[in-house]
Parts: sequence; C-alpha cells; structure tokens
Amino acid sequence: MTTATAPDTATNTATTANAAPATAPTAPTAPTAPTAVNGRVIALAHYAARALLEGVLDRHGATFHQSVTLRVVAVAGGSIARDALVRDVTGSLKAEESVVHGVIGELTSAGLLSQDPAEASRLHLTAAGRELYERTTTEAAGITARLYAGIPAEDLAVAGRVLALVTERANAEQARP
Repeated sequence: MTTATAPDTATNTATTANAAPATAPTAPTAPTAPTAVNGRVIALAHYAARALLEGVLDRHGATFHQSVTLRVVAVAGGSIARDALVRDVTGSLKAEESVVHGVIGELTSAGLLSQDPAEASRLHLTAAGRELYERTTTEAAGITARLYAGIPAEDLAVAGRVLALVTERANAEQARP
C-alpha cells in the first residue's frame, strides 16, 4: 500500500479503497479491546477452551464428562468413595446423578475405573485410567499454556477471584428454593 507524502485525503482514500484486501481470518476472533466481564464473555471463553480440550479427548476416545470424572478420582489419590465421586462430579457439571452414574458405568466397562473388591463402595483408577488421564492432562496443559501465555499473573489472579465469586453466587442461587 502506498502512502501519500502530503495530507491529500482524496488520494489516500482512493489508494486505501483500491488496495488489495488483507487476508481474512479463517476463524472468528474475540475482541481485543477491554471487555466487561459478563455471562457471555465467560461462556465464550469456556466454550472456546472446551472445544480445544474436547479435540484432545476425541483423539483418545474419551468424553468431557469422562475426563471430569477421571480427574476427580486422580486428584483424590486414585481411589474415592462412589458417593463422593458422584457428589463431586454432579456439583461440577451440574448434571443429574443418573448421568454421572452412567459415566461411571462407561468408565468401569472400559476398564478405566474398577470397584475395590474389599470395599464395594470405593472406585479406583486402573493403570489404563491413569494413563488416559495423564496423557490427556499433559496434552491439555500444552494448550492451556499457549492460551494463558503472556497474561500477567496479577490479571490471572483477579480473573480467578472474580470467577470463583461468580461460581459461588451461581451455586447459591441454584440452591435457593
């Protein structure tokens, strides 16, 4: 694109209008200007990041619900009471207990979770379950690192506090009669 040396707006306008268009982005982009936090902004960030995670999970034959369930067991040290697992996953996903029981059944059938033979109310990660959890977590961590790269720690801390408060308030609102 040529730039006029004199402040000739007619020439500059014509030059700009006739210039070749810039390459169009291949995917929608989020606004880069400061944006007030609201439900839509939070949802857009969640679904954009979740789509990337689900791509990782799809490559490994897992679903988002299965991933959340495996994470709860892994964070609990590889073993957890079934009732505690159902409670945690139900609270996290805002899913019905029957859905979570179904996911536990899928994971058990796939050999990713097993029932403790000595204590039927406990579930354990199997070696295959741990491997899947670790592999998908490692891949997701790389994506997360790229998404959060360059964001100042102070901004992440503020965002974390705000989102935790919104979550707390939403949970309280949902618990209201």
